[in-house]
Amino acid sequence: MNHMSPPRSLSHITDWVFDLDNTLYPRSCNLFAQIDIRITNYVMDLTKLDFDAARALQKTYYRDFGTTLNGLMTQHTVDPDDFLNSVHAIDYAPVDPHPDLVDAIRALPGRKFILTNGDVGHARSVLKRLGGDDLFEHVHDIRAMTYVPKPHKAAYDGFFALHSIDPTRAVMFDDLEKNLVVPHDMGMSTVQVVAGPDFVHEQVDAWELDRAAGPHVHHITDDLAKFLRERP
Repeated sequence: MNHMSPPRSLSHITDWVFDLDNTLYPRSCNLFAQIDIRITNYVMDLTKLDFDAARALQKTYYRDFGTTLNGLMTQHTVDPDDFLNSVHAIDYAPVDPHPDLVDAIRALPGRKFILTNGDVGHARSVLKRLGGDDLFEHVHDIRAMTYVPKPHKAAYDGFFALHSIDPTRAVMFDDLEKNLVVPHDMGMSTVQVVAGPDFVHEQVDAWELDRAAGPHVHHITDDLAKFLRERP
């Protein structure tokens, strides 16, 4: 676990907000790799592009619009429910039970939430595998965001308003540093959850693994359970 400078105490936190994919489960289990390929296939079917061209378009939309879905809805006529049901038709077995993480989250003082660009069904499937399907007060998903995803400010504003969250007493955990910019600007504490230093995957672009050096990331960890047990 490495801290950004200056480190910030989390002793004042009353609301704990977690991303889902590659945050509550390790990127190394490659669950999202299944979703990633299903998204490529969906883009191929929609656009009639070959694999390489569809994949390039997918990653461009993911980078520029926050999610590939947001790009497809903006640039094409796409039924979001059809997309979400298609790309989440995956095998969840790679997500192992993680009692240490479940216990560490359960011990946190205050409310716990998930804020995800995925959907509730996907989140519930992951949580069931982890052994923590009763941990969180609410899963705020892409439908609740009206399909405007993180890192767009509207995705956070609706979530905070719904639950009357004071950002100055909340912390956001996310694997993508760009999703921590708005939380930082709103006054939240922030933690980037990263893959181990040796992780590489042919489906993952370099920017997805960036460890931020900017002021919007207060802490970095590659072991979420340990970080929560030893939180500053």
